[in-house]
Amino acid sequence: MDTLTAREINRATLARQMLLGREKADVVTAVERIGGMQAQEASPPYTGLWTRVEGFRREDLHRALHDRLVVRATMMRATLHLMSARDYAAFRLTLWPVLASAVTGRADLFAGLDLDRLLPVARALLRERPADFATLRGLLKEEFPEADERGLGYAVRTQLPLVMVPTEHRWAFPQSAEFASAEAWLGAELSETPVEDLVLRYLAAFGPATAADAQTWSGFKGLRAVLDGLRPKLRVFRDERGRELFDLPDAPRPSGDVPAPARFLPDFDALMLAHADRSRVIADDHRGRIVTRNLRVHATFLWDGLARGTWRVRRARKVATLRMTPFETLSRRAVADLTEEGEALLRFLEPDATDLNVHIEDL
Repeated sequence: MDTLTAREINRATLARQMLLGREKADVVTAVERIGGMQAQEASPPYTGLWTRVEGFRREDLHRALHDRLVVRATMMRATLHLMSARDYAAFRLTLWPVLASAVTGRADLFAGLDLDRLLPVARALLRERPADFATLRGLLKEEFPEADERGLGYAVRTQLPLVMVPTEHRWAFPQSAEFASAEAWLGAELSETPVEDLVLRYLAAFGPATAADAQTWSGFKGLRAVLDGLRPKLRVFRDERGRELFDLPDAPRPSGDVPAPARFLPDFDALMLAHADRSRVIADDHRGRIVTRNLRVHATFLWDGLARGTWRVRRARKVATLRMTPFETLSRRAVADLTEEGEALLRFLEPDATDLNVHIEDL
């Protein structure tokens, strides 16, 4: 069994995530290749695609959403993701055990709530017309006055297949977006693809990986047995600590000395969340500075393949400033490359700004 070094694992993961160089791909293909995009907020996926896809434009994602080729919906780990419509249709029912556990694990919100009564009522309301959750919770509260209002909304969002309805908003979704029935929006029934297929898609996007990694990404438990069943179809490696890593036979595994360019990842980027052991992209000492206790995942910048700090953009009239907070002192080359890439990011995010500033904070 071959051993992969930490740098080889890093480069393999970056290759799957389209982060060793921008690639030519349409939005649907890119979203599928990288295993979907976490989308708690509307704007981060635009940066995530810009940093991966050659020539990406904001209107490219807008068009894919309005053409119903990409959807924003609750998926892995019961969190909002951008998925291609075909992947959503294939895997939404597959993820049912994960989504069901989101309710059973929150007794504080769902005490006394009868899902067998609630879900048909909610389904009928959304069949009439899309609705935002403030409106929907109000309608459901009339029918279930004793229920916790937050519990009503959370149960419907996780238990019913729903997609968010895009608008002409800058990032396609206003803060209070409407939801629609997924089957009505897509004009197709959902299918239940075997969990083995979901695991293979995970390895294609984030491998090589352990069973614990796949469970962290998906929210499933017991995936070691699934991977053992797939073993004849996979290549199995060990990392430098002796743990088994599963991978697709023909997936890219570049040499550890392949250059990794400066890259900016948005808030909630899945690369920061998709493994139980995230040391392939984040030093353990820095992990707490990226993922906060309240589960906020800060935007990060990569240098030589690893997260080296966080970033944010501030706008004041016509002035846009990108401010980087490094975890440790950066080399001159890193500063030069990150500054150049940061200026390009500002031009994408703030195209009407007349003054662009990139600032790296002192340690």
